[in-house]
Amino acid sequence: MLYFAYGSNLNWHQMKKERCPGSKYIQPYILKGYKLIFSQRNPDNKYGHANIEKNKNYSVQGAIWKLSKEHEKTLDEYEAVNYNPPYYYKEYLLWRKKKVLVYIQKIYTKKNPSSSYLHTIIKGYKDCNLNINFLKKTVKNYSVNYNINW
Repeated sequence: MLYFAYGSNLNWHQMKKERCPGSKYIQPYILKGYKLIFSQRNPDNKYGHANIEKNKNYSVQGAIWKLSKEHEKTLDEYEAVNYNPPYYYKEYLLWRKKKVLVYIQKIYTKKNPSSSYLHTIIKGYKDCNLNINFLKKTVKNYSVNYNINW
């Protein structure tokens, strides 16, 4: 199956070594009509995670990965799709006439990303040769109180 990553799962070490050994990075992909945000399902939690929301004026940098069914089950656990309510919901987009899984939070409060989480994403942008300026533009909308090593 195919999967669109736009947050910490862009990071090759996290995907290939920790979460989904054997997964295969396919290529960068720009998802039009969505905006990258950082949010949290629980408004009491301090930090947010990557999320996307529909917005026709934006696009999201990301990557297409090839996953097994076991990888999908693993990511379902990480993304808490079976919680009530789910942390992330599973949706599908089309890429080259094939279904591509994407995880999206539907119930959320915008929150700042933690330093370690943001730096995991920055490394992922570099791993996937994505335009870091898209991420910089998003982060400018948040009040982070730490140094960012772009």
